[in-house]
Amino acid sequence: MAAIITEKFRLHNADQFEESFTESANSTYYLFIGKSTPYTSGTSGGSDASPPTPVDGPSDEFFSWDDMIAAKKVTSSEVQRVIPRRNWANSTKFDMYRPDYSASVTATSGASNLYDSTFYFMTSDFRVYKVLDNNAGTAYSGTEPTSTANAPFSLGGYVLQYMYSLTSAQINSFLTADFMPVATDSTVSGAATDGAIDSLIVTAGSGYTNGTYYAAVYGDGTSQGTSSGAIVRITVTSSVIQAFGLTAGTDTTVHAAGSGYTFGTVNLASGFTFSDADLSTASAIGGSGGSISVVIGPKGGHGFNAVQELGGHYVMLGTTLTGAEGDDITTGNDFRKIGLVVDPNTYGTSSVASISTARMTYALKLTSQSGTFDGDEKISQASTGAIGKVVEWDSTNSILYYSQERFGDYGTNGTTGAYVAFSGANAVTGATSSATGTPDANADSAVTLAGGNTITFTDGYANPELDADSGDIIYLENRKPISRSNDQIEDIKVIVEF
Repeated sequence: MAAIITEKFRLHNADQFEESFTESANSTYYLFIGKSTPYTSGTSGGSDASPPTPVDGPSDEFFSWDDMIAAKKVTSSEVQRVIPRRNWANSTKFDMYRPDYSASVTATSGASNLYDSTFYFMTSDFRVYKVLDNNAGTAYSGTEPTSTANAPFSLGGYVLQYMYSLTSAQINSFLTADFMPVATDSTVSGAATDGAIDSLIVTAGSGYTNGTYYAAVYGDGTSQGTSSGAIVRITVTSSVIQAFGLTAGTDTTVHAAGSGYTFGTVNLASGFTFSDADLSTASAIGGSGGSISVVIGPKGGHGFNAVQELGGHYVMLGTTLTGAEGDDITTGNDFRKIGLVVDPNTYGTSSVASISTARMTYALKLTSQSGTFDGDEKISQASTGAIGKVVEWDSTNSILYYSQERFGDYGTNGTTGAYVAFSGANAVTGATSSATGTPDANADSAVTLAGGNTITFTDGYANPELDADSGDIIYLENRKPISRSNDQIEDIKVIVEF
């Protein structure tokens, strides 16, 4: 059975996702980082130079909670609809807007659908234009467009429609080498005409009588077939119908755009072409093999809804990690995993978390400590059989941050296979550093960290701030290792395509 997922379906899903950040019963999203240990063929697969593709299944979700380091809440101001970036450059061939691209009717670029084609571009001053006519697939030749007029205009051999301009906030937060923000300009939208005809597809034919003619566009448009409806001006030179792009006034183009069309036909037969624009005097044009097809614009008209018109089924989430932000995001180790989790709970509760940043490691407040624990080394508690992995050692406050895995070398007891939590006033030892320390059974208070945040310990132990396995992890990405430091900012952008 032949079927497709339509562009409208993609846009609908993107709309729902974007709205979920702001609607009254909104969802809560956290971007998280994880996995401080290298990828290896014997454990996770792949390598740091070539990270493995995440597995889409329950086990990988469990793993992601186990090696999660920190999380940061994504706010609605950090969400933006985007489209693939297309840069203007002179002498470049751009596609034209044409809604019937398919495997048999391809764009100039070879694209077989509108949204894979290059029918729009952004200029160096961050103005975005839609290409309504590309002069039969020739290269743009002329100055860079700057017009912000609402109506289509001709430049560089093309017919263009100004769509919108990027704001400084959009440029700073959401513009990347591959994607650019998309938004609707209210002035352009307000001036758009539903069902207007702004471009044509011309077949030259032969044997036509030289001259200038006019033809009504018949169809379902307002006042179709009259001088108040859409009208095409036809130029015949050297016995052929001239396509758009020649000297102004000597090509076949739209004389009046009309409105309300969902389809239209230009009839070149005698009695349907006229010698004047008011369609009062019929004129024989002769010839054969020529045709003029009208291109119907999107619902609402060009510029009415830029997000829909330009294929905005992408949502970008852009956030930054600044140093040890909130004392929750470690600067003492690197990370290799990025993900999104929706509606996680505060640890030990059934309430959706609301804190802006979350520490996702366990923590021990040590006493009788000696030596320096190494990042990523295995730690063990001989008296309980607990095993874990060091994420960071805070020597100033004698706090050991660690994680445990439900599967693997850093959580499962090698003898019994059991998962055992660290507990009690029992010594903890580093496997490679030989550092030791004992959880402070009297540490039932909040420790103030360098950034002003606090960690509350109970008998020397503190749990992560989000409850593992709560909510749903909806995005996972494995990356090459990213090192962190106190004076470093990571600008992380996640693109969700629907």
